[in-house]
Amino acid sequence: MSQYQDIKESCFEANMKLPQLGLVLFTFGNVSVVDRQKGVFAIKPSGVPYETLKVEDIVIVDFEANGVEGQMRPSSDTKTHAVLYQHWEGIGAIVHTHSTYATAWAQAQMDIPILGTTHADHLTVDVPCAPPMSDEMIKGNYEKETGFQILQDFEKRGYDYKEVEMVLLGNHAPFTWGKTADKAVYNSAVLEEIARMAYLSCTINPQVPRLKDALIDKHYERKHGKNAYYGQE
Repeated sequence: MSQYQDIKESCFEANMKLPQLGLVLFTFGNVSVVDRQKGVFAIKPSGVPYETLKVEDIVIVDFEANGVEGQMRPSSDTKTHAVLYQHWEGIGAIVHTHSTYATAWAQAQMDIPILGTTHADHLTVDVPCAPPMSDEMIKGNYEKETGFQILQDFEKRGYDYKEVEMVLLGNHAPFTWGKTADKAVYNSAVLEEIARMAYLSCTINPQVPRLKDALIDKHYERKHGKNAYYGQE
């Protein structure tokens, strides 16, 4: 049995949730799961349909995206994941999809405005959309530069990746992350639903107002604040 069996199984299970949640079509997505003690992460192999994916297909790479274990080529987005793992040490897993509504906002190059309490249950800010990458970045080490484009946008905005666990990449699609694979997948599903709700709200009323600060604070704090009272003990 592989010494990386735990993260391979976790990675497989997380990847299989994407089609179950309607977040991917065909092979439009991937999940990775990290083992920081061993300095590696597990990621879906490139272009393998979910209906044929097996645990043993999961590829293990190091933080430079070099192959460590596995017979298949890792996801084409592997270098993006590697950059985020290198720079954001609190991340345990990363999800990338081309889910419809989140991707539509990314293609429109727009932040998703905070319009309702569903959004505020998870974030106190708009979902950020990093600007499209420069020609130089695209023509260079594209997937690696994608990671740096995300990092630079968060630095510019002053966002904490531990509080804002999702981003859109302009012209591209969403990335989410979390301390665990389950949380990263959860964030991906939440992002898609927030994106869908915001699109519908803006369609119904193009002048829809942003959510009031009092409601943003109340909904976020009751789930995440020091005196949070959402859920069970």
